[in-house]
Amino acid sequence: MRLVVIGNSAAALAAVEAFRQIDKDSSMTMISKERGPAYSRVLLPYVLRHKVKPENIFIRDVSFYRSLNIDLHCEEEVVEVNVEKAFVGTRSGRRFPYDRLLVATGSDPVRPLVEGMEGEGVFSLWTRDDLEGLLPLFEKKGSVLVVGSGFVSLQAAWSALASGLSVTLAVRSQRLMRRVISEEAGCLLRDKILQAGVDLRLGVSIERIERLEGGRLRVFLKGTDPFEVDFVIVAIGVCPNTAFLEGTGIQIDEGILVDHRMKTSVEGIYAAGDVAQGPTAFGEERAVHAIWPTAEEQGRVAGTNLAGVELAYSGSLNMNVTQMFSVTVASMGIFEEREGIESHSLSTEAGFIRVLYRGDVPVGGVVVGSSEDVALLGHLRPFIRKHRPCPQDLSELRKFFAMDLVGTIRREHLALPRGRLSIPKEGSR
Repeated sequence: MRLVVIGNSAAALAAVEAFRQIDKDSSMTMISKERGPAYSRVLLPYVLRHKVKPENIFIRDVSFYRSLNIDLHCEEEVVEVNVEKAFVGTRSGRRFPYDRLLVATGSDPVRPLVEGMEGEGVFSLWTRDDLEGLLPLFEKKGSVLVVGSGFVSLQAAWSALASGLSVTLAVRSQRLMRRVISEEAGCLLRDKILQAGVDLRLGVSIERIERLEGGRLRVFLKGTDPFEVDFVIVAIGVCPNTAFLEGTGIQIDEGILVDHRMKTSVEGIYAAGDVAQGPTAFGEERAVHAIWPTAEEQGRVAGTNLAGVELAYSGSLNMNVTQMFSVTVASMGIFEEREGIESHSLSTEAGFIRVLYRGDVPVGGVVVGSSEDVALLGHLRPFIRKHRPCPQDLSELRKFFAMDLVGTIRREHLALPRGRLSIPKEGSR
């Protein structure tokens, strides 16, 4: 059998590892539009803050691909999947025939459709190329406008501030990270950002960018006077990479629609990771959860099924956690009250912990505080996934998780798979 994998990040890596555990002999080809071995996008802001060296962002080396007998093709962008003739075509004109295909192409950042957004001085923070373009500018310690209110934009703003730059943060809505944390958590984070010295502008949108002599940029935000910066970082969201699948018959909504085995609507083609819209832990409509743990989980399921062993995915559970502006922010599952769901809160020295329940079963939570506070969400994860009850009093809940029984559950359900990232704590190198 000939297996072709498009992609070279979390989902693709987990898939090829799972596949080779079962199938030792089939040919396996990986195609990546980026150069070199797999690396972690999560670590890019840490490089900008000098917490991680650029050479340490890699999560695999060439020996990994050799050990699994993978034919790796880098800097090859897939532009066509021919379902009838069963081949993948790249921009360079190469064709890769397949018997089974995994699409793990992830997502790309999107940009506002405004004048001057494309061109010199405007960056994303998504790839190695982005990082290499930003590093010299961070060293100059000038001024930067960061556009967006999600994890990537706020990490970029914090990295710039920590590097000695003057930072303006423009957010279209009146609320920070509204898709991933509660309103109260967003308010606490807003206060931390203001205290740190960021020029935070809420409820504004970018109208245009003008390029001046000497390379500086003049920025026009709606309702404010124009101002100048040395460069701009845009991080307003990402979009799954699916354009090359046009005409294949593969069903696509927000992402590629997949079932519990990561199968698409076309026989022999699977999808996993940020590009896939799959089952969730709550059994609701299929969703795109563009996070590393979900990509790994889906990749393992896809790889197992591609090798001919049936394995069903129990569904993705959104979880986001990051450290920035001297506070740790995290959310998991459902993080705001809705009908039939109530919350229980606990104030902490650094912020608060809130866990949401449907009856006595936890369905999610949000934390603003220390990394130790966030550990509670990690302990809750198997209970949310398996719909198991636990104490609603958060003080009692902490004691509950200290029991030996729960320690066993954590070891069984939270064991870190090979390749899971270790994010450095602030103050460490």
